[in-house]
Amino acid sequence: AGMNAAVRAVTRMGIYVGAKVYLIHEGYQGMVDGGDNIKLANWQSVTNIIQLGGTVIGSARCKAFTTREGRIAAAFNLVKKGITNLCVCGGDGSLTGANIFRNEWSSLLDELLKKGNSLQPDKWPPQHANLNIVGLVGSIDNDFCGTDMTIGADSALHRIMEIIDAIMTTAQSHQRTFVLEVMGRHCGYLALVSALASGADWLLIPEAPPQEGWEDRMCHRLEGSRTKGSRLNIIILAEGAIDTNGKPITSTYVKDLVGKRLGYDTRVTVLGHVQRGGTPSAFDRILSCKLGVEAVIALMEASPDTPPCAIGLSGNHAVRLPLMECVEMTKLVQTAMNEKRFDEAIKLRGGSFENNWKIYKLLAFQKPVQSETSFSLAILNVGAPAAGMNAAVRSAVRLALAHGQKVFAVHDGFQGLANGNLVEMKWHSVAGWTGQGGSLLGTKRTLPEKHMAEIVETITKFNISALLVIGGFEGYVGVLQLFEARSRFDELCIPMCVIPATVSNNVPGTDFSLGADTAVNAAMEGLVSSKLPQSLFTLPFWFLPQSCDKIKQSASGTKRRVFVVETMGGFCGYLATCTGIAVGADAAYIYEEPINIHDLKTNVDHLTEKMKQDIQRGLVLRNEKCHENYTTDFIHRLYSSEGKGIFDCRVNVLGHLQQGGAPSPFDRNFGTKLGVKAIQWISERLNENFRQGRVFANSPDTACVLGLNRKVISFSPVTELKDRTDFEHRVPLVHWWMNLRPLLKMLAKYQTSFCEYVPGEIEHVTRRSISIDHGF
Repeated sequence: AGMNAAVRAVTRMGIYVGAKVYLIHEGYQGMVDGGDNIKLANWQSVTNIIQLGGTVIGSARCKAFTTREGRIAAAFNLVKKGITNLCVCGGDGSLTGANIFRNEWSSLLDELLKKGNSLQPDKWPPQHANLNIVGLVGSIDNDFCGTDMTIGADSALHRIMEIIDAIMTTAQSHQRTFVLEVMGRHCGYLALVSALASGADWLLIPEAPPQEGWEDRMCHRLEGSRTKGSRLNIIILAEGAIDTNGKPITSTYVKDLVGKRLGYDTRVTVLGHVQRGGTPSAFDRILSCKLGVEAVIALMEASPDTPPCAIGLSGNHAVRLPLMECVEMTKLVQTAMNEKRFDEAIKLRGGSFENNWKIYKLLAFQKPVQSETSFSLAILNVGAPAAGMNAAVRSAVRLALAHGQKVFAVHDGFQGLANGNLVEMKWHSVAGWTGQGGSLLGTKRTLPEKHMAEIVETITKFNISALLVIGGFEGYVGVLQLFEARSRFDELCIPMCVIPATVSNNVPGTDFSLGADTAVNAAMEGLVSSKLPQSLFTLPFWFLPQSCDKIKQSASGTKRRVFVVETMGGFCGYLATCTGIAVGADAAYIYEEPINIHDLKTNVDHLTEKMKQDIQRGLVLRNEKCHENYTTDFIHRLYSSEGKGIFDCRVNVLGHLQQGGAPSPFDRNFGTKLGVKAIQWISERLNENFRQGRVFANSPDTACVLGLNRKVISFSPVTELKDRTDFEHRVPLVHWWMNLRPLLKMLAKYQTSFCEYVPGEIEHVTRRSISIDHGF
């Protein structure tokens, strides 16, 4: 999933820069066979494919291409079409094959001439002497070194988590144990992240074979979980799971083991190829668009001396990676596993893989506390609910308990803290929280400023040593107010940490907030069927909480229709921009990029011209506060008036749909990891600032926002962030995601300045071999 978004991006960007773009069907087989397998593409031919799973141009394993004769035939077919730039989307085998083809290109052409075929070398353009290639990595296993994520991995996680969520309800009802087998013959990424995101009881992956006697330990853990009140057990294993002797561990073996040892009703679910299918997630669509655009730029800039590259993801930026460095590093991982150097294999998988593994082991079951402390931690949610909040609370509670701290959950945010609405939490109090949407603690937008005395009284009463605030802009402002009140209340001289959690993604100090990924997916996917009768569209727009995908599907059955869709986000255009890229919108109006009547007129003209071609539907997104006067209703009326006789217009407000639903795999994993990082930081601050029997922390670096910036976890003092904040509009002064705006416009065929696009940098994989961050 996501390959079609890449095909669309490469095609449109190629046309945008003035190149001819050919789509080669059926992979290398189509290149070898030639003929109708190599077709000239146009802008319209890739219009309705971004939301489709699989690949519309097909994919096939090709034995012929592994032979010299097959590659000669492929070269002949490319030269006939004048193709000298090749973008290959596949795994390390496909990309290695592309590099062999590139290296042999000159000799292949020489051999063609010797065979006396119909080619006329004297008429060849000079560029035919060289073949430029660039790779996009498509693999659900996320097993290619050098890139944080591969195309398809996030969508596969979505399929897995949907199934796990469904299975957990029946397992809960019938008190069953489920053994889930996921893909991953040589890489345990899918199994690992799924286990972390679901709170699975046991995990088996090829990179970490269990030690001798694991059967006894597993059964003991499952039994202990049931004894403490759990009604179900989830065991996840990768299809390539092995023991320390290299013997495969099968799902059937695990099922029979649990049934015989414990007598539990145990079932096996093998997910199989369902993990490759379905609609691509928002993350994969945006990733494919980023990488596809960068691939075209890399090809246009390539010279005969330019080494072949793969386009990868580093944090939130597309980067160019020397192709063979990536392939060689990927092979090193497999070599380490074959030689049973498993610790090294985990490190070579990347920093995030190793971190995920450590966090899973940390949170999977309760261990004896090494030493009790006198510290007490209060955890609260502030602002609007956001998916991932509960995952962060769960990991924070469990790690704090493991550190010997007493943990209190505060209901209803700062208001609950002022009212003393606190409940002590235990290990099993948060069981099953990772997959729950919204905020199980309850959350309010109330700020502490007017309740400072009551909050101080509660902190004193419960002997609170630290605060963990999980929330949006109000959470950040609230901690800033508490910090500034330290001069009046010594009781507030305690470590305070903010985990950003808001669909608007508008908290300073971080690139991503919890809930934003889920919100983009919610806006993209929606909740109702696309097969609505057209008469329903005469109803008021608030009766139609459809997603952009469903709206596009509905519009595809109606000629010449434009939809205007309003998204949430306050004054922050992140949600509208990312959703716009993910659904292939024609435009996305946001506050950060002011619009005027001339812009609206230009957009109407663009859509009018579009309707004269084969594409007879349009989609325009509007951030809810993008303009004081150009409201959603105004734009709808303007489009309706100007489009008379050419197209009609419908409007839709997505509303709180974007806040609801189960968290995405990204937000579950992200929340879990941020909760752990926050507690580790708080524990360090508590120990550093414990003097004379109490905690006294009054320096600026003891009240921080925990953020992810590019790919580095950082703790930014709220006092430092104050100068980087627009408090009136509740946004940071600088937005990294504004770099995505040119990409959205270019892929929508708007005339925009190409100089606005920031090309990717070259990163060498050998230098990053141990520190590469595979996903989340």
